[in-house]
Amino acid sequence: MRIFAIILFTTISLSIKGQFLDTFKVFLRSRPSIDARLESRYSFLNNNATKVSGVRLGLSFRRKLRVGIGYSWLDAKVSDKKIITDDYGKLITTDEFLKFGYVCYYADFVFHKTKRWQLSVPIQVGTGLYWTQYHDGEKTIKTKQRFLLFYEPGITVQFKITKWCGLGMDVCARLALKNTKYVGEKLNSFVLAPKLLIWFDQIFYSIAPKSKITKKYGPAYW
Repeated sequence: MRIFAIILFTTISLSIKGQFLDTFKVFLRSRPSIDARLESRYSFLNNNATKVSGVRLGLSFRRKLRVGIGYSWLDAKVSDKKIITDDYGKLITTDEFLKFGYVCYYADFVFHKTKRWQLSVPIQVGTGLYWTQYHDGEKTIKTKQRFLLFYEPGITVQFKITKWCGLGMDVCARLALKNTKYVGEKLNSFVLAPKLLIWFDQIFYSIAPKSKITKKYGPAYW
């Protein structure tokens, strides 16, 4: 997994390095728009398909560079069997559930774009906490919270159906960097994030082409 991620990230980085350095200052001098999203990212935990949900808020520069911050959390039941002793000294088997939540910092740079197709490089770093919890028959036992640190290099493919809607897919490698023996076994995984994309500003530009906002920021474009 780590070797794949390094190769993927290195290949992508070399292919876009020159273009990124040439255009980064231009993007930052342009007027940004708001990038707000709800998302679900699908991966594998304990060899089972699972989901991490999140919210994102940031800035988009000419739809070619997006940077921002968000919060994500495990939105599925992920557990291992645990043998414990109850209050009566009897051995019982219970489910021990993994829990985590983290703040994420993301950047997404578009390095290839045509009328309908777009390729970009999303990079995300997360810092947060993870813990486990189980029920001993009478109460819920929660373990100590531990620090979580990971990053996700990858690539995004996007297909534009009309001026205002499209479909996309993130393909990433999630790599844990802290407490790697336990967390790595749980969290290291491929990550898939299918997307339904709707650009509300483009809808507005199309239905109100003569408005002051459209004249200033528009018109709608492919």
